[in-house]
This record gives sequence, structure tokens and C-alpha cells, in this order.
Amino acid sequence: MPTSSPRRRSRGAPVRDLDTLPSPTCAKTLAVLELVGRHPGGATAARVARESGITANLVFRILKTLVALGYCRQHADTKAYTLSGRLLELSGPKAGDRSLAVAAHETLRHLRDACGETVQLVIESSGKAVVLEQLRGSQPLQVCGEVGMRVPLYSCAPGKAILAWWSPERRAEWLRGRVLKRFTAATLTSRAALEQDLEASQARGYAVDRAEGIDGIHCVAAPILDAHGQPLAAVTIMAPLARLPQEGFAARGDLCIRAAHAIEAALEV
Repeated sequence: MPTSSPRRRSRGAPVRDLDTLPSPTCAKTLAVLELVGRHPGGATAARVARESGITANLVFRILKTLVALGYCRQHADTKAYTLSGRLLELSGPKAGDRSLAVAAHETLRHLRDACGETVQLVIESSGKAVVLEQLRGSQPLQVCGEVGMRVPLYSCAPGKAILAWWSPERRAEWLRGRVLKRFTAATLTSRAALEQDLEASQARGYAVDRAEGIDGIHCVAAPILDAHGQPLAAVTIMAPLARLPQEGFAARGDLCIRAAHAIEAALEV
């Protein structure tokens, strides 16, 4: 039975007939991946088929294959599919043949166990902070994000840790023409205030988020540096402000610094 001609829309690009591309099956697989990625909360096979125009049978087979290969997850309760961190692992920073996520995992586990809070490994991608790995804490009430989640660099501790260790030229280029949107009353929305905060971060060795991205949530983070002193990523601890008050920043910051150094050492092996 012939399949319908699936179509996809990409931002700023014309509609394309996937059947006209050199490998229609590959194109449809990528279209399914992109569509699932646009629904962080999950998308069912029926929704993917409806929105992509690809036949339901082919969508089902593509999604099952992506799950089997580790590129997607299917949630048992909703039957919806979400992206895993596999693509980020492939595209994320590496040192030689070692993946950053793999090299960092054991240290992240030790950091989580030491503080009892959720810890994350965060990279910069296209000017945003992206969660590459996350380990949930042991407290009954936890603050968590999602692997693959993208947030502004300037309103979270790991993003500011990366910004603070960028060269002045790279940071100036990133800031040029950028509007610093306010998310909470504490968000730093002026370039002068942000630059001052980044200077303080570099001086003490770690960055802090004083509920600047989400009300009631504090974070501390330290950069993971390459051999040239440039940030590959950042490691962060996040918690409700009741469990991470400002007077606790220094102790948690020291934990993050030590974790960052351990990950740097693991990358050199």
C-alpha cells in the first residue's frame, strides 16, 4: 500500500516532501525525532503521526526502533515518547575518545550522595544552557529538570559558571544586542549587574543562582575546564532555598569545585 507524502515544517524553511529526499526513510526518522523533541512533556505515536503526516504504522516502527537504540523513551503510564540524552551524549563535549557524560557520571553520583540534592551536568549549546545529565537527590521533595532542557545562560548558576569563564571577547559577542528577560524579582536584567556577578563568580571559583530563574530555587555551580582553561560544561547542585540558603553557598560551591576538578581529571585519563 503506498504511503501518504509526509511533510514537515522547519523554522524559516519551506515545506518539503520527505519522499523526494535521497533517503526518505532516514528523512522520516529524523522528522519523528524532531517532532518528539518539540514536545518535552511527551508525544504519543498517534500525535506524531497526525502532526508529521507519516503513516501511523511507520511512525510506530520508527519510535520502537528509536527506543530500542536508546534515542527515545516511552513512558509506561502515558505511552508518550520523549527524547533520551543519547543525542546529547553524541554531540556533547569530549576529551579524546571519552564522552563528558560518561566521564562525569561517577563523580555526579558521589556529589549527589554527598549533598542529598539533585545534581546536573550542563553544557552550552547555541547560546543556551542545556542539561546533559541529571541525578535526582534523596530528599522527599526534590527540584528537578529534564535531560535536554534548555534555559538562558544568565539566569542559572551553571550557565553563569560557563559565562564567567568565557573569554571577555566571547562573552561580549554573546551579550551584544541580547535582551536579558526578567523571570523573577532576582533576575539580573542589566549587563552591568550580570558582568559584576560573573566577576565575583570567577573570583570565588563558583557561580550562584539566587532564585533568578525560578522563585524559591537556589543553585550553585562550578565550571569544568579544558586544558586551555575554557569551560567545557558546569556541574551544579539545585535545591529549595530552605535547604540551600545563601549561607550554605560556600560549602556547596566547594563541593561543586571539587567535583569539577574530579571530572577534569577523569577526562585526562
